Order: sequence, then structure tokens, then C-alpha cells
Amino acid sequence: MDKETIKQARVVKHTGSHYLVSDLPEWKLTKCIVRGKLRLTDSRTTNPIAVGDMVDYELQSDGTGIITKIYPRHNYIIRKSANLSKESHIIAANIDMAYLIVTLICPKTPLPFIDRFLVTCEAYSVPVKIILNKCDLYEEIKESVESFKDLYKSAGYTTIEVSCTTGQNIEILKEECKGKITLFAGISGVGKSTLINTLDSSLNLKTREISEYHLQGKHTTTFYEILPLRSGGFVIDSPGIKGFGLIEMKPEELSHYFPEMLRVLDNCRFAPCTHTHEPDCAVKKAVDEGIIAPERYISYLGMLEEGSKYR
Repeated sequence: MDKETIKQARVVKHTGSHYLVSDLPEWKLTKCIVRGKLRLTDSRTTNPIAVGDMVDYELQSDGTGIITKIYPRHNYIIRKSANLSKESHIIAANIDMAYLIVTLICPKTPLPFIDRFLVTCEAYSVPVKIILNKCDLYEEIKESVESFKDLYKSAGYTTIEVSCTTGQNIEILKEECKGKITLFAGISGVGKSTLINTLDSSLNLKTREISEYHLQGKHTTTFYEILPLRSGGFVIDSPGIKGFGLIEMKPEELSHYFPEMLRVLDNCRFAPCTHTHEPDCAVKKAVDEGIIAPERYISYLGMLEEGSKYR
């Protein structure tokens, strides 16, 4: 094969066995397929090639490509596959920033889900911020909003309050996305597609109403996909996530992925320390003194207890 027909690009969409790639920041799409042998390079995941991956492909005479090489990832977000107990799914790779979209009502995002997502970002070196969406609906729960912001500020995370209805902080978000590849993730119904449409109306992503019966969102995005923003940068739209199982995390290392615990755990009497029953535990002391939020510690204990279920 002539060297001129070998191209390097980023995977921007994955639909079954077919891929779209582009040499970002140029937006010129090429349809690709995968040679069978590459599908076995990572048997632990349902998608050995993920959106965001850098690949080589051989350009064919008809303008399509055959992916021949996958480059090592500098980071990624992975979760336990929903239907296959021993397998996992890579949500996206090589991300500059992950935005976890959260709502406090209609629907309410569970704290354990938030904490599992944040832990995974810490474990796999993905910078992350929290977007508190639908803020125009929170007039009657201002105390809950402040409590939520304080909870994650004390853990070391930035929360951005956003409303697509009023335009609150939309311009700030546009600026943050410029020159970056950002992932927008969250449970169904938190308004990911509406938010992306607000950032760039030309994308015209499908949106659906919240189910009144369950007060939950309905899936609108089917595949993970990188989209160009007219204001600059690229955003990864993702399907709503119902659950977030942790992958490949040893119990003795889990506390390292809670930034507020990492700051004090070197002061524990024992190493490693599970921060559950050991005497002179600096993490438990910090919880007692209000330095570490009880809600976060409870999430940590839940991840430990459910390790066999989620790993």
C-alpha cells in the first residue's frame, strides 16, 4: 500500500461496525471499517475502538477507509457494560474536558451516579466539571442548590449553573469549549441535547420531553458522536446513562480518586487503609470534623460494598 494512502485521523462517530473519522480540527469525514484482527486488541471492552481514538486508515479507491492501527489513549472514560456482566464500554477517549450534566429536579440526578462518574474521571485522568442544568426551575429549592454546590466545592470540583431557557452562563460554556474536545454526559433527561443545541442551533439534535409518569428522560441520542461547534471546539454527544459501574479499581485504591480523601489519607496510621474500621484513620477523622462531606463518604462506602457488583 502506498504511504500516501495511509492517513491519520480521529474517530468522530461509531455506529455498529462502521466509523466516521476526521483529521481534527479539519472537518472532512471519511467512512471506515475495521479489519477483523483489530477487534481483538481489547477483549475486555464492547468497543475496542471508541469515539475520540486516534487511528491510521488506508484510503481506498472509492474514498472509504480501512482502519489499520489504533494509537494509545492518553485518557478515557470507561464503565461496566449495561448488559454484559464481565465486559465494559469506553464512552470516549482523548478528552480535553468532561462535563457531567446534572439536574436537581425533572429528573433528579442520584448522588451515587455523580460520584461514580467523578471517580472514573479521576482514575483515568480526565479533567471534569459539573454543569448544574435547568437552573431556571430551581427558584423554590435555592437551599438545595447551594448545598449541592458546597458539597462538590468542598470535594474540589467546579460547578457551573446553566439554563438554556434564560441563557445563564451559556456564553461562558461556549468560551470554555473553544479549541477543545469536550464530553457532555449524564443520565437521560438532564438536557444534554438541548444544551448542545443552545451552544450551536445549527446542530439541531433531537430532544424529547420528560416522561411524566417516571419523571425520567427518554433516550434521544443513540450513538456517541463528536460534533463541531460553530463557536469553536468539538463536543461529544452521548446517550443517557442509566447506571455507572466502576471498572478495574482495587478497594485499597478507591479513596485515591476522591480528591478530598487524597489530601488527608497519608496521615492514616495504616497503609493501605480502607477508611472503614482501622484505628487512627485520617479520613474518618476528617468526616467527623466536617472536612469531608458525609454524603461523599457514604458514596465511597457504597462503592466498596458494591465492588463485587460493579467490578
